[in-house]
Amino acid sequence: MAITDKMWDALTTVIKMNDKVEALAGTAKSQQEKIENLTERVIRLETALEIALSRPVTTRTDAVQLELKD
Repeated sequence: MAITDKMWDALTTVIKMNDKVEALAGTAKSQQEKIENLTERVIRLETALEIALSRPVTTRTDAVQLELKD
């Protein structure tokens, strides 16, 4: 009887562990999606920053001088 009880306990433990592993896999997938979304946002921000920094800065006096020339 003792061997049967130990085997049954081991089997139930494995089944419980399987449920936990499946839950962790779902959590990992969710976290990976969040990371990918954040990565996309960072890329967009970096692109916007690069574009903004590559343009010459126009000051108010420059804009007024351009209007006067036209």
